[in-house]
Amino acid sequence: MIEVLLVRTSLPRLASRPAAATLLAIAVAAVGLGPAASPAAAATIPAGAGSYSDTRPAGTSGPTTNTGAPVTPKVTTAARDKPVPTNDWWSSLAYQRYGDNPYSTPMYGHPLTYQAKASGLEVGYPTTPAIVGDGRQYEYAHKADLTVGLSGLNSPDTKADAWSDWTVTPYWADGSRTFRATIGHGMPFVYAKGSGGDARITTASTPTVFSDQGNVLGITVAGHHYALFAPTGSDWNVSGTAITAGLGGKDYFSLAVLPSTDALATYRKYAFSFVTGSQVAWQSTGGNVRATYSLTTEAKEGTERGTLQALYRHQWLHTTDALTPYTYVSPRGTMKVRESASFTTSQKNNGVVPALPASSGVDKARLAGYLNEVANASDPFSGAADTYWTGKALGRLAQLVPVADQIGQTATRDKLLGLMKGRLQEWFTAGGASEFSYDKDWKTLTGYPASYGSDTELNDHHFHYSYYVYAAAIIAQYDQAWAADSAWGTMIKHLIRDTANASRTDSAYPFLRGFDVYAGHSWASGHQGFAAGNNQESSSESINLSAGLVLWGAATGDTNLRDLGSFLLTTESEAITQYWFDASQQVFPASFGHDTVGMVWGSGGAYSTWWTANPEEIHGINVLPVTGGSLHLAREKAAIKRNIAEMERENGGPAQEWRDLLWQFESLSDPAAAKAKWDGVNGNYEPEQGESKAHTYHWINTLNTVGAPDMTVSGDLPTSAVFSKDGVRTYTAHNHGSTARTVTFSDGKTLSVPARSTATSTGPGGGDPGPDPDPPTGNTFRLKSGGVLTTATTDPAGTDTIASADGVNRDGTPYRPTVYEVKKVNGKVASGAATAFRLRVDAGTKVGLAPQVRVSYDLTGDGTFDRAETFRYFATDPVNGWEEYTQASGTRAVTGSLGELRNGTVRLEIWNALGNGTSQVQTGTDAAVLKIPYV
Repeated sequence: MIEVLLVRTSLPRLASRPAAATLLAIAVAAVGLGPAASPAAAATIPAGAGSYSDTRPAGTSGPTTNTGAPVTPKVTTAARDKPVPTNDWWSSLAYQRYGDNPYSTPMYGHPLTYQAKASGLEVGYPTTPAIVGDGRQYEYAHKADLTVGLSGLNSPDTKADAWSDWTVTPYWADGSRTFRATIGHGMPFVYAKGSGGDARITTASTPTVFSDQGNVLGITVAGHHYALFAPTGSDWNVSGTAITAGLGGKDYFSLAVLPSTDALATYRKYAFSFVTGSQVAWQSTGGNVRATYSLTTEAKEGTERGTLQALYRHQWLHTTDALTPYTYVSPRGTMKVRESASFTTSQKNNGVVPALPASSGVDKARLAGYLNEVANASDPFSGAADTYWTGKALGRLAQLVPVADQIGQTATRDKLLGLMKGRLQEWFTAGGASEFSYDKDWKTLTGYPASYGSDTELNDHHFHYSYYVYAAAIIAQYDQAWAADSAWGTMIKHLIRDTANASRTDSAYPFLRGFDVYAGHSWASGHQGFAAGNNQESSSESINLSAGLVLWGAATGDTNLRDLGSFLLTTESEAITQYWFDASQQVFPASFGHDTVGMVWGSGGAYSTWWTANPEEIHGINVLPVTGGSLHLAREKAAIKRNIAEMERENGGPAQEWRDLLWQFESLSDPAAAKAKWDGVNGNYEPEQGESKAHTYHWINTLNTVGAPDMTVSGDLPTSAVFSKDGVRTYTAHNHGSTARTVTFSDGKTLSVPARSTATSTGPGGGDPGPDPDPPTGNTFRLKSGGVLTTATTDPAGTDTIASADGVNRDGTPYRPTVYEVKKVNGKVASGAATAFRLRVDAGTKVGLAPQVRVSYDLTGDGTFDRAETFRYFATDPVNGWEEYTQASGTRAVTGSLGELRNGTVRLEIWNALGNGTSQVQTGTDAAVLKIPYV
């Protein structure tokens, strides 16, 4: 059990937080690594009209150990001048937070986990989740199956020697031996290089050898299968828990975790194709975002340069690249293996708009009154002094500028703009009460007064600075001169370079400091010093930075920066959908009794926040701030409905403290329900501190009029969006450019948008996407790619691959099945009804394939299936084209009995019972349906 809920990466970002002294910290002594070097005298560095300092203000701190001792990056000489991406899955290699641990804390690469120690690298493959913290957290905690190193290795520390987009190479040296091990996300291999000793693998328990081919050894430890690869001509020797091999004058060896023992031959093919780097490339065109993830390799033996990669769920859901039947367990659900050094994903671009479109549902006089309450307040910044709370206040004002402009309140608009400019300029000028300071050792820009460890732990820069970038983007929309590099734009670009730098060659800031391109989301901790790995709580504040990049890039004509924002937002949106909200109900363990998590950890997730167990904050922390970048959440409307329902159950009723945030969240799925809650209060409530009555009123009443966002349609301009109600779509787009342009939407609609203006139009929408019914409300489910049974009818059509039977008769026994599930189903058995399905399958030109289906019912959701119905297989023809397979083929076997479903699970499995090739099954259409005998 790992008590990660008792420690913090960052303090709470809410005024209602308890005193920090009431929170427990990790009881680990620390030893300082020596003070960071400082220049002899402070200097002010000009940046356009602004400036920053190169020395921290007096009385402040930079990065420290947990005892307050200054700390510098723990990297090798070769990496000393390379900016460290501090907020990463492996940051504890470079940031020694705890003085008595000069190696690392557990690092979660997935499927493998790692921890550096004196003798080398611990390697584990956790496959069984634990539920801890009174049921509020699930984790696949690191537990070493084996340690890889060299005979006699006893290094005093481990340093980061090299890194790329999602790989890292730790380094050990003890005076006689040197050792390196390249590891990464999605990598089933560990690539080792060493000198001064034999290759040595120490297992946690006596291994079982299932294959011994001299330099290739297959072992099983703790139920997990590994392959060990020494140079050709070497031989592995097993003695108890010690496995060694001489390297024969070579300096390399590798190991891999196998999905099964019969995969050894496939993995052996790539044992000496050593990964040397990783890189993602992205582009945003025509309303789509494409990303290609590539590994570079070096052939240590032979000529093979390919490799194997395990894709996370958010990746394999959006790739058409061929995948093998091999899979791994991870805290993010099933990982699927690709046999290649690269793969590409493609998603609809999640648009960002400066404001929701004008609508008849907004009372302009009432809205003007709410606007004036904010603009004329005695202190519009509510006493904010530090980076975070100043940012929140800037964000509140920024949301109101385009709203005021929309209803003709230009004086209020300009007053709000003036307030924002004044406060930003204070921060962007060194020497005052607030300023930014550059740390040359950590290559980061920190705002002082700092907050929540943004200085001492390098936490949360992307959260804090997101508000500054977003506010500056709104200013730039109305005042391009203010945003020019010669004015205040250079300072904004420094904040962007600190948090979301697209350059891998910038010597002043790291590439994408906090965004983990392979994991698909950002990390909040700057040191990653936890047994559970790194974490991120407020995924929505990370989205706020991406949305700010889209708007800033659009407003300043920087299309590269705009498209970076689109890539980050679209990628993280799917990660949030799957890993925070479990929208497909395929990620969280069945034993975890929650529909959402407030925090994602390297090892799992937690229904919690850093500062409170209040359900409103647990659910709301991944919603705030609500902006034109929040529309992406509307893609999974059923998940929003489940989310709100759980919050109200846990809360004992509707929200009170953060009601405005949660109303706005609900309105992305069910605007009418949200408006009813607003009307019930009629403005008599206290807004969340980053919100205002003006913004909430405008948001809820606009969506009630134009409908919820229609995420099935995207525009070819990133600053566009579509809404739908009662079969009518509303299209909107903002053109930041100096010439008029036509926006084309994926449903064929076009919209002419004048220069520096917003345009809105309506048209037939082909049905209201509206709130998707929850699974318990229906008995007919569509197959959805990604392993989901859903009642939604708006998902796009697709296909899934059914694995080969590998030439063995699999009749009646699922073999590597493609699985579709729906959970938390309620219903009573319908008299006289029976399970029915209609599927379209195609074997192409392959001869003798036979897709077969089994439908199973877990009546109580406890993980045990009480009823299973196996149907006779369907013999496909060797001609390209879809064929229909239904329950009319008859049942082959039935076990158990049907009964009332109470939060039950329904599963459909389809596999090839015969043949030696893959086939396809349709998803997302009326020809991909399961109907269960329940009402």
